[in-house]
Amino acid sequence: QVQLVESGGGLVQPGGSLRLSCAASGFTFRNDWMYWVRQAPGKGLEWVATISPIDSQFYSDSVKGRFTISRDNAKNILYLQMNSLKPEDTALYYCARDRNGARKGQGTQVTVSS
Repeated sequence: QVQLVESGGGLVQPGGSLRLSCAASGFTFRNDWMYWVRQAPGKGLEWVATISPIDSQFYSDSVKGRFTISRDNAKNILYLQMNSLKPEDTALYYCARDRNGARKGQGTQVTVSS
């Protein structure tokens, strides 16, 4: 069956970095557009970044210039490199097969706090 398993979250100070990973299985990963979405406490799902099968990348204005989405099609892994983290980046981060997060994993928590 389809599985998306996120990892790499944690507690980090403002200005710090984290790299999230998402291991995908059960579908042809290399052919799919893939997404990162997030949900902050008390808020709805927010789109963060998109990568196409040919590595075109798109970012929300809130993370542009700080986050980088990438993929390893040989290993079926999606990544999100997050730099210059801010407290407002605190959220549960999901990898997903659609922009609205209808098909997403279980998430990994990122907390940015001093």
